Amino acid sequence: MRAVFLDRDGVINENRPDHVKCWAEFRFLPGALDAIRRLTEAGLLICVVTNQAVINRGLVPRVTVDAINRQMVSEIERHGGRIAAVAYCPHRPEERCRCRKPQPGLILDLMARYRLEPHECVVIGDALSDLDAGRAAGVASILVRTGRGREQLALALAGGRFGLTVAADLPAAVDHLLPPAGAFVWSAAGGGT
Repeated sequence: MRAVFLDRDGVINENRPDHVKCWAEFRFLPGALDAIRRLTEAGLLICVVTNQAVINRGLVPRVTVDAINRQMVSEIERHGGRIAAVAYCPHRPEERCRCRKPQPGLILDLMARYRLEPHECVVIGDALSDLDAGRAAGVASILVRTGRGREQLALALAGGRFGLTVAADLPAAVDHLLPPAGAFVWSAAGGGT
């Protein structure tokens, strides 16, 4: 694995029903900063991929969304993490763009920019649209139960959608992706590593 695509609201920070409209409303979820630091220390490319229809709905200006994202990245860096890119879709669902998840446009663009193959990537999100965007791009995914995750998991199961990889939150998803420090990992090619 070389890259992780993280949804923002509900994965990194609290998902507000009235949307994050300014930095004062942005709250990191417990353990998110440490989880991103661990991904960074593992040498993974980390990109944030988020729908931000608040822009085209006229609720929040693009300049404010950019400022929130810059502050988020700054705080992540202050805690030892690194975000390579923040990509967002400003469109409303009815605009039917190629970048609003569940469409894979943002993920495909980032994969092209960083020369990534689908098998080298994973998407972590709190919505089925995150997972569907990953699947459309050929990328594995993990659903977290923070944000909208619990409700989305219930919808998936009620609809007969099984076989999802599910984690309690971003730290648990990172635990799933990264072996604990000092752990013995068996390699069929050459024994333990």
